[in-house]
Amino acid sequence: MRKYFGTDGIRGRANGVITPELALKVGQAAGLVFQRGDHRHRVVIGKDTRLSGYMIETALVAGFTSVGMDVLLLGPMPTPAVAMLTRSMRADIGVMISASHNPYEDNGIKLFGPDGFKLRDEVEQEIERLLESDLQKRLAGSGDLGRAKRIESVHARYIEFAKRTLPRNLTLDGLRVVVDCANGAAYRVAPETLWELGAEVIAIGTEPDGFNINRDVGSTAPDALVRKVRELRADIGIALDGDADRVLVVDEKGQRVDGDQLMAVVARSWKEDERLTKAGIVATIMSNLGLERYLGGLGLGMVRTAVGDRYVLEHMREHGYNLGGEQSGHIIMSDYATTGDGLVAALQLLAVVKRQQRPVSEVCHCFDPLPQILKNVRYASGEPLRQDSVVTAIEGARQRLGNAGRLVIRPSGTEPVIRVMAEGDDRSLVTEVVDEVVEALRKAAA
Repeated sequence: MRKYFGTDGIRGRANGVITPELALKVGQAAGLVFQRGDHRHRVVIGKDTRLSGYMIETALVAGFTSVGMDVLLLGPMPTPAVAMLTRSMRADIGVMISASHNPYEDNGIKLFGPDGFKLRDEVEQEIERLLESDLQKRLAGSGDLGRAKRIESVHARYIEFAKRTLPRNLTLDGLRVVVDCANGAAYRVAPETLWELGAEVIAIGTEPDGFNINRDVGSTAPDALVRKVRELRADIGIALDGDADRVLVVDEKGQRVDGDQLMAVVARSWKEDERLTKAGIVATIMSNLGLERYLGGLGLGMVRTAVGDRYVLEHMREHGYNLGGEQSGHIIMSDYATTGDGLVAALQLLAVVKRQQRPVSEVCHCFDPLPQILKNVRYASGEPLRQDSVVTAIEGARQRLGNAGRLVIRPSGTEPVIRVMAEGDDRSLVTEVVDEVVEALRKAAA
């Protein structure tokens, strides 16, 4: 069992769970784990736009420099940009300060190895072991302390990287694009990338003030984007989350397009171009059964993993897949990136739209999703899933669904929430079984 790391780094309330003291020790522990060889070690640190980012960044700098690592500060940058720059700048470790789609009160610390990939479980466990130990005797000597400096050119580097994922002669001329940056990490790079590729760009969610990240904007709150797309009669709307590693799309009619449909579009396109390294994709237990059936019709398979882009990526790397993702919009294209990249995923979709010269609503309607109901139950403490009444409710729900659907119950890895999802051909039955489980959970959590 891990005390600090969840499914996506360390996350919690700023100055509650994520304190300066913890960030300092994370910097020291991670710095010690990744000091390998006699070269001058260095770390890159990016962040989103939360107020607490200043506090955590400063504490991390103190931690890393105290064990002799040089620090390169990137400022507000998307998570996939930090992963890319970790490799590009030959850093020994990369850090992203972000709580992704959570509200501004939360924050987190995501770590990347020198290859740009999120850390393996055993590496996180080694860092946790050091966090619990006395590191005083392992600090650098006075003459071996690290230095810190801010790097100014990183935005241009990431923009060029994103543009190079498209064919050289492809432009977005003629497309009117609304992009919602969630007042988060991509508020500069996403609009500039789309504009440099030739699109007419209308940007919202680009005025971060430290408090408004993900507030009524972004991929988890797309109503503002839907309204703007309809108002301006745009061709497409693109919504990123706070750290821009996930994306949600809105078509020209204002209809939402989730990660399952995006994976279907890219899988079909890459199959036609013979770009898939394996005859299929990797998704999670939350992806719609309609996606699985659609891919089967194309002669492609779909492997399911536990929820979390790290698990998708681990399976992709182990088994040689180059496309995977989550219904929530984490789309992983390992030909380009080592993590989910919302902007790059959107660009791949736009490439298909330009090539087919068809509306987004047609391009992105690959299959009719089965009715799927997802509800969250928040709890204060304890383990509601172990309560006898909850176990009985879950067993009864699964029996009612039988072979006509799926029931997935899972605790969130980033917040005290239990997610209840069911899908099947009969919407009323799906709704009933979800409500029964949710009611049992709420009583157990009361």
